[in-house]
Amino acid sequence: MKLIYQTHSPYARKVLVFAHEAGLAGRLRVIHQETSPINRNDDAFAINPLGKVPVLVLNDGYAIFDSGVICDYLDNLESNRRLIPETGRAKWSALRLQALAGGMCDAGISIRWENERRPEHLRYPALGAGMTMKLIESYDFVEREVEFDAPLHVGHIALATCLSWLEFRRLPDFLQGRPRLAQWYRAFVERPSMRATPYDGDTRD
Repeated sequence: MKLIYQTHSPYARKVLVFAHEAGLAGRLRVIHQETSPINRNDDAFAINPLGKVPVLVLNDGYAIFDSGVICDYLDNLESNRRLIPETGRAKWSALRLQALAGGMCDAGISIRWENERRPEHLRYPALGAGMTMKLIESYDFVEREVEFDAPLHVGHIALATCLSWLEFRRLPDFLQGRPRLAQWYRAFVERPSMRATPYDGDTRD
C-alpha cells in the first residue's frame, strides 16, 4: 500500500504513527507530496478531489482519504494491535478525542493563515484570536477530561501528533499550567512511533 504523505502535516503523521503502533508500518510505502490550498498539486488531485493528504492507495489502486477513515481501514486489517475500541464508552471516548484533535489542528491552521500565511492586508486578527480561544479551551478540556492511562487508542495518537505539530509551528503553548497533559505528552513523544516520524519542512503556498 502507498501512503501519500506530507512531512509537516499533523493529519498525515497521525496515520503513520497509527500504522507504527498497529504493527503495519512495514506494509506502507510512504510518498511525500507537497500540498497547499493555493498551490495545486496534480498528483494529489488525481487521487483525492480535495487535493489533500493523507491518502492511502491500496494495491488495486483504490484510494482512501481522510485520516480518520484511513485509521479505521488500517484498524480492520490483521495486525498485532487494535487501536479503535469496538464498543461502548471506550469507543466514543477514543473517537471524540480524535475529533477534538482534528479540530485543534484546524484551529491552528487558521491561526497560521491569520498570523503569517495570508498577505498582511488580508489578515483578520479577530479570527486569529477566536481560533486561539478554541485551542486554549481545548487544552483545558484535555487536562480535565482525558483518560491518559487508558489503553492506547486512536484518540491518544491524534492528540499527540496534533500537540507536536502545534509545538513545531510555535502555536499557543499547551504545557504551562497543565501538569497531567504535560507529563503524558513528554512521555508520548519518546515512543518509537513518534521518534520515527518527525515533522520537517514548511508549507509552500
